[in-house]
Amino acid sequence: MSELNTKQTFVTSANAENNNYRLPLIAMTTLFFLWGFITVLNDVLIPRLKGVFDLSYTEAMLIQFCFFSAYFIISLPAGHLVKRFGYKNGVMTGLIVASLGCMIFYPAVVVHEYWIFLSALFVLASGITILQVSANPYVAALGDPKTASSRLNLAQALNALGTTVGPIVGGILLFGTAGTLTVEAAANADSVKIPYLILAAALLSIAIVFAFLKLPIIAEHTEAVDCKAKNHKLIQAPHLVMGVFAIFSYVGAEVAIGSFLVNYFAQPEIAGLKEHAAAKLIGYYWGGAMVGRFIGSAVLKTVAPSKAVAFNAVVIILLLALTMSTQGNIAMIAVLAIGLFNSIMFPTIFSMAIEGLGSLTSKGSGWLCLAIVGGAIVPLLQGVVADNFHIQISFIVPLVFYVYIAWYGLNVIKLSQKWQTRLN
Repeated sequence: MSELNTKQTFVTSANAENNNYRLPLIAMTTLFFLWGFITVLNDVLIPRLKGVFDLSYTEAMLIQFCFFSAYFIISLPAGHLVKRFGYKNGVMTGLIVASLGCMIFYPAVVVHEYWIFLSALFVLASGITILQVSANPYVAALGDPKTASSRLNLAQALNALGTTVGPIVGGILLFGTAGTLTVEAAANADSVKIPYLILAAALLSIAIVFAFLKLPIIAEHTEAVDCKAKNHKLIQAPHLVMGVFAIFSYVGAEVAIGSFLVNYFAQPEIAGLKEHAAAKLIGYYWGGAMVGRFIGSAVLKTVAPSKAVAFNAVVIILLLALTMSTQGNIAMIAVLAIGLFNSIMFPTIFSMAIEGLGSLTSKGSGWLCLAIVGGAIVPLLQGVVADNFHIQISFIVPLVFYVYIAWYGLNVIKLSQKWQTRLN
């Protein structure tokens, strides 16, 4: 090669035109929508099972613990799977495993044991983890590296559409159209069966579709920076290492806030809403993220990603302080508005953290997906605070993690420059 560069190149199938990424992007964004829909159902499932099994906040947060702990356990094996068999096979494997997890909800309802629900969630999340490890770097690589943040935000906007629709549909299916389930249905988890069986069928159907799709294959060439990167370890990339903690903090804080909204809005000093009504309001939290991601996809073409992350984190810190110190509509609107400023966080932090990793990108992606375990730890911490103090005070937990995210946004450029210095 007469000119060496750091870009990943693609080898397309014989029937595909070079640099025609429209079909692959459409195919991948459907996955972003689907796993967003599935993940946010936990926000409605938590109060449902909390009532059925008479759980404390901490016990109810085991739902998120089992779901997001799968990211910690499965991410690295998923990274090896993708590197060995390719992104397409990784996607198909993730869809099949997630479908199996949805199927396990049926025996969980029949046996009526909480631990089986938790097991089903772990298997389901394992499939979602494989999808995440496959799809995020794939979408980032489908085009100019300089616009990777923009593409990931566009894909995450579809993810946010799923998270917006999920609570509304889940609220209707799990609590009834007016929150008026029969006494027998309210005492058990029968309403959980049908939604997850439908999801199982949908996941299997999409896996079959992907089996026949011809997608571009990522070919990591041994180029100049890639050769240099191979002589280093990921632990030597400070922007990645600190990015791992930033993803941990963001996912944990976002999930914790969403997990508590139904119970938070049920508090008489906040809104005094019934579960079915509160579940619909969660749609505004995730809907704000959807709107923000569409806006962010355009804004990040001109605004530095690091500045956007730092600014949004500071605004969220102020909103959390406001919801903790007020009551009624002000407290409710403040916490819902956090969704808008959460919007660009995950894809932007992700793309900043893997920037310049060259041939180490797939492993770096595995590290970042490993950090999604924050969604298991932070809600559990907030549950402990809520049980021992008050649910409103418990929002101090995500606030602390957003402080770190603001720090990362302000310092990621310097951290990235240190990595480039090591390469040179």
